[in-house]
Formats: sequence, C-alpha cells, structure tokens
Amino acid sequence: MITEHALLPVIHGREDEFEFEFREARSIISAIPGFRNLSLSRSVESPNTYLLLVEWERLEDHTVRFRQSPDYDRWRELLHHFYEPFPVVEHYQVVL
Repeated sequence: MITEHALLPVIHGREDEFEFEFREARSIISAIPGFRNLSLSRSVESPNTYLLLVEWERLEDHTVRFRQSPDYDRWRELLHHFYEPFPVVEHYQVVL
C-alpha cells in the first residue's frame, strides 16, 4: 500500500468553496482502480491549509492510472485553482 500525502494551501477566504468542490472531486478519485481510501483534514492552527491523505494499492495507481486519465483533467479543473502555492505531493510506504 502507498499513502499519498499533500498539504494543500488554499487561498485565504476560499476554504468553503474548496470544501464544496472537493466533494465532487472525491467521487472522481474514488472511482479509480487501485484507490483504497481518502481523508481530508483542515489545520486548526492554519485554517486555510488542508492535509490530504490518499491510500493506493500501488504507486502506479496514482501516478499513471489517475494522473494520466481523463478523470484527472476534471479533478484539476475542480481543485487546482484554489492552491497558492501549488502543493508538493509525496508518496509513503509503511515500514513499521
């Protein structure tokens, strides 16, 4: 299993709109083969920062199956304009 980790810096004042759009985006990503689970958390100290954790069966399920699919275009259309700066996405594998 691979965990995708991203801190999402949402433009101040657009948090409610981002959360609304994310509901549709969740249905897009959850339909991708290899998707296992997703959580989106909002920072208490920095309320315009969100933590996105997505569990995938394999790295390629995210980097190829999702990011190279037509569904990713819709995901990007829904969410990418909310970020400033654009988030860094990293992948983690459990060791313990």
